[in-house]
Amino acid sequence: MNTPQFISHIRKDTSGKIIAIQSNEEHCCNVAKLAQTFADEFGMGDFGYVMGILHDKGKEKHEFQEYIQDVNGIPGHKQWTQEGKAHAYVGGLIAKESYPYLYPILSYPIVGHHSGLDDYFPSEGLSGLKNKISLKLPSEILKDKIETKLDIPQFLSGLSPSEYSHIIRMLFSCLKDADCLDTERFMNYKSYCSRTQNKTPLAELLPLLEDYLTNLSKTAKTSDVNKTRKLIQEYCRDKSVRKKGFYGLTVPTGGGKTLSSLLWAMLHAKEHNLKRIIIAIPYTSIIVQTARILKSIFGEENVLEYHCNFDIEQIKDEEQMERMTLAMDNWDFPIIVTTNVQLFESMFSSKCSDCRKLHNIVNSVIILDEVQTLPIPFLNPIVNALKTYQSLFGISILFTTASQPILCGKHKSLANYTLDGIDFNEWDEIVPDSELLHDKLRRVELAFDEYVSSYDEIAERITKHKVVLCIVNSKKDAREIYNRLPHEGITIHLSRWMYSEHIAASIEIIRIALKNKYPVVRVVSTQLVEAGVDFDFPVVFRQEAGLDSILQAAGRCNREGKQKMGTTYVFRLESLMVKGHLAKTINAFRMCKDSVEDWFSPEAMKKYFKNLYLNSNFDEKQIEKQSKYSKNEGTLVVNFDTMHRLFKLINDKDVKIVILMPDILPLIDEVKGKGFISHTDIKQLSRYSVGVSKIDFEILRSEGLIKEIMPNSNLYVTTSTSQYNTNIGLLFENVELQETYII
Repeated sequence: MNTPQFISHIRKDTSGKIIAIQSNEEHCCNVAKLAQTFADEFGMGDFGYVMGILHDKGKEKHEFQEYIQDVNGIPGHKQWTQEGKAHAYVGGLIAKESYPYLYPILSYPIVGHHSGLDDYFPSEGLSGLKNKISLKLPSEILKDKIETKLDIPQFLSGLSPSEYSHIIRMLFSCLKDADCLDTERFMNYKSYCSRTQNKTPLAELLPLLEDYLTNLSKTAKTSDVNKTRKLIQEYCRDKSVRKKGFYGLTVPTGGGKTLSSLLWAMLHAKEHNLKRIIIAIPYTSIIVQTARILKSIFGEENVLEYHCNFDIEQIKDEEQMERMTLAMDNWDFPIIVTTNVQLFESMFSSKCSDCRKLHNIVNSVIILDEVQTLPIPFLNPIVNALKTYQSLFGISILFTTASQPILCGKHKSLANYTLDGIDFNEWDEIVPDSELLHDKLRRVELAFDEYVSSYDEIAERITKHKVVLCIVNSKKDAREIYNRLPHEGITIHLSRWMYSEHIAASIEIIRIALKNKYPVVRVVSTQLVEAGVDFDFPVVFRQEAGLDSILQAAGRCNREGKQKMGTTYVFRLESLMVKGHLAKTINAFRMCKDSVEDWFSPEAMKKYFKNLYLNSNFDEKQIEKQSKYSKNEGTLVVNFDTMHRLFKLINDKDVKIVILMPDILPLIDEVKGKGFISHTDIKQLSRYSVGVSKIDFEILRSEGLIKEIMPNSNLYVTTSTSQYNTNIGLLFENVELQETYII
């Protein structure tokens, strides 16, 4: 076997014998061509090619060649150090020398292709891009002349630093995926083939949806609701041929927006030759429900379900399971159902594993479901990211909801914070307001209490109804009301003090009970059932909240129009002082009371969000300020790692407690036996975990109610199965809990 001058990868057989060596020149050329193909999708193929050629030039270092031969058992190669084997910075140095006017765009991805994107200056223990590309180029590096001439494409002129940060991250994605794919092709050709075989183009899936809708129409009863659903679908067909851009589908609950939005997306993708559809949803309960529908239409092999609660091992076909597992790396799939957190945090991440998938968002359709849940403190960076992805990366975005927030135009808060929204001329509402969908789909009336009620009074009012849903703002309120109800028939409590498997099972019990018309079905829940869960109750009680939450709750009332008019009662509770975001939403709702005649009208929602924006900061973590032009440095400065740490949509202050249940005892014993916790273990355990505040965690720990699964694992489990109640979830002994509002 001929050993190349510079080795990139060494492949061994199962016995440890070396069977193949990939030269660094071959690897870099392969990566360059693949990265060029990816970046061609948005007009920067030459940049992708140059990055690929340069990314592993550092492997020509003597110490790296010593390292790779030493760790692969080739004798006589021991002269290397941990610091000396570092190689990614070398390509960044060469890029700076070869393209001094473009180097940040090239150097950030090249330098970060193993460790992730750096801040420009040192931070959090990282040396920073500036320091890395100020190092001396090792003398043994062959400085081949790069023939590719790079000019800034015309469409990049005049962009903001924030827009450039997304371009750099996208190029990073192209390079990282290309590097991983070529390495996989050489090291594990079987896995590489699993990725590429049996791919179904998105356009070929459209007939499956058409057949499904045709069959659904044949079996649907003639009703005003079904007529309106058909009208919405016709609008989706008509508007699907329009240009790529921003679209809104504002449909009251029960209007069939899931299938209508999918129809629009499939037809729009066919019209513009787009590659995939990405559906982002705020709640895992809705994702599971949506994924189930999509898999029934298109087949499990064409739908990638990507969220923390998805158990890949439930797929019985081993080849299909491997293909799905591989697709989770880079989203190379026709239809993806994921969370808002996965989508948006990847757009602002610095990590290789998060960013690798980004280039597969290019030339795709994104459906943002329940868009009213987008967190206002992150609204500016989110909207600006979507504008960049639309204008530079050729995507179309469909915002779907029953409660459309204001995302167009500029809006200033009282504290002078500005939301820089989408241009009104760039937004196309699929169903015009003139269709008065809120009238055609009106099945509920709202009744507002003008007085404050106690837990006992609300429980008494609920008990007067046999089939009723009550939604409250906190876990404590849900438990207090539930405990006051007579436990007859189907009486269920739902909150995040229950682990996810328990919640899912309880929701299924409620569905079955409603479908089979059980005589008594009473449910008390936090807002986790407020959107996307297709309950149909004749009566709903909703604790006072924001107007969007109230209308979402009303959407669980008389959903299918089985009675002439359902009623949703909005009540106030005697409880602790409301703070934070919840207080702002309640105040914004109350400010509308004197000026709104029809709470279900689009005008009411606009007034509500205008009021809410008055007391909002649209970039609370100052994400936008992490990208800037520096006069002192004379270059673009982007703090990618800082941005990654700041952009967290979920409150990660809660501590996860694993609930000791008979089902997971074997897993806990297995973990203890092997002495470490794998990523798969964590994922399985998370299905039985509950989040508690740090204050509550410390109390539970001090009272001996929880313990570490293993020393230094930082993973805790309840000490007894009696610590968990099968009706209300995690139990706290002598603990006065401090509630936090959950977005």
